[in-house]
Formats: sequence, C-alpha cells, structure tokens
Amino acid sequence: MRILVLGAGAVGGYFGGHLADAGMDVTFLVREKRLQQLHKNGLVIESTCGDMALPVKTVMSGEPMQTPDIIMVACKAYGLTDALTAIAPYAGPETVIMPVLNGVAHMDVIAKTFPEATLWGGVAHIGVTCQQNGVIKHLNELQSLLFGTMDGNIDDRASELLVFAEKAGMDVQLTDDIEQTLWEKFVFLTTLAGCTCLFRADIGTILATEDGEGLILKLLDECYAVARKEGHPPGSDKMDTYIEQLTKPGSDMKASMLRDIENRAPTEGAHILGDIVSRAKSHGLNVPLLTAASAHLDAYEKNREN
Repeated sequence: MRILVLGAGAVGGYFGGHLADAGMDVTFLVREKRLQQLHKNGLVIESTCGDMALPVKTVMSGEPMQTPDIIMVACKAYGLTDALTAIAPYAGPETVIMPVLNGVAHMDVIAKTFPEATLWGGVAHIGVTCQQNGVIKHLNELQSLLFGTMDGNIDDRASELLVFAEKAGMDVQLTDDIEQTLWEKFVFLTTLAGCTCLFRADIGTILATEDGEGLILKLLDECYAVARKEGHPPGSDKMDTYIEQLTKPGSDMKASMLRDIENRAPTEGAHILGDIVSRAKSHGLNVPLLTAASAHLDAYEKNREN
C-alpha cells in the first residue's frame, strides 16, 4: 500500500517518518527548500521516544508517481487551498484522502473539492515542531493518532494502515466515529487556544491570576454549547479530563497557536476560533469570550500583515 504525505513538517514528517521506518511505502510531497533538507540530511526526528534519521522518498508537485492508496494531508489550515491544489494530480477515484488538521471546517472543503475520493478523518494528539534546520522536535511523549472512515464502515486500507502504525510504535486507534473524535479535540483545542492566545500566557500563568480559572472554564462551557448544538457534545468523561488538564496549577501547556504568535507567524485563528464563533452565531448562541478571542486573533493577523 502506497501513502503520499503532503508536507514533511512537524505532524506529517513525524507520523509519515515512523510509518516509513516501519516498512510502509511512504512518499513526501514537498517544496524545494524541504526537498533539499531531506536529500542532504534525511528525515530527522529528535524525540524522547527515540531519535530517527532516515532517507525518504520525495516528490514535488506535478512530478509523476504511482497513484497512492492514501493521501495524508498534514498542513496548517491556512495552507489548505494550496495543499489541495498540490495533491490534485495524485488523487484518483479510489484514493483515500485523510487530513490531519485541527478543527472541523476543512472536512467539508475537502469533500467538495474531491467529491469522488474517499474521505477519512484524522486526529493527532502530539506536541511537535519543525525547526528551521528541518529537524522535527518531539516536545513530549504524546504521539497519538486516531483515524477512521466518515461512514464508520470497515475499510481494508484502514486496517492495513493500523498495522503499520502499531508496528511503528504509535499510540494509534481506528475509530468508528471519527466525526465525534474531531469535535472532541475541537472543543478542547479551541478552549486552550482561546485562553492562552487571549492572555498570551500558558495555563499555569493564567491560573495564577485571580479570575483565570473561571475564565478558562467559561470558555470551555461556550465551546461545549456549540458542540452540543452541532450534535457532537463531548461526554462527561471527556469534559472531566479537559477540566483537569485546563486547571492544573503550574502547567506550562499552551496552544501551538500561541507559539505562532510568539514567532510572528500566521495562525489558524480563522479556522479554529473564527469557525466556532460563526457556528455559535448560526445557532443564536451568545459566546462573548470566544468572540473576544477570535477578534484578538483577527487583530493580530491584521497587524502582522502590515
């Protein structure tokens, strides 16, 4: 089974690299700069779970390759349009497209762009970044990948991918309700991104303020209300876990979106905060903290562009 990974950055490089190391036929669709790094040094991963440096197969957009069985799309949401253009020549009628992006809005975009392709959902729980020198740095021991077909049916290709992922030592799960899984991460991530970006601080610092915990929990309540209206509220066990993680004193946890702000980089604010606020408005929900967090990120982007 052949898999094409769009992007050899943090998420795509980490998971794609481990699949290649486990013996899967993996090719990375990359741009010129990343191509040169990979040809010179190979795919390099530094992780407490084990370092890795291996040669990998690459292709640049438009170059020929055999039609892949699966295309994994691992990019930032603001790069989705360009990503879909890049994979278009490789997506046949039998090809599976599996995005591993934050949020949920991208699923409809991909379905409309490739109506004949098979769409899977993917959810990554991992702290990872790609440094300027191309080295992928794994920031903790979390390396979870959940995926599944959108209709919940069994697919032989999903089973085969699961085998390779397990062989690679990943914490991997094939789920029969990936849409619910996408929404569960959306609720948690939106809360985390909303509060840490709004305060420009990690969870521990926010909790050290007089009203920090209450504001974090209010943000979580607003996200939950939107998910409930959309038909995908997280269960009580999930919410208990989110509350525990978001109210842990001294926690250095912060959203990668805040790291983007700190680096004066573009963010996924519109795709995450903007999308959930839009959904809230469509249901007539009042979400003042989410609205403030979304406006804050919008203002940041406008300043960054000037």
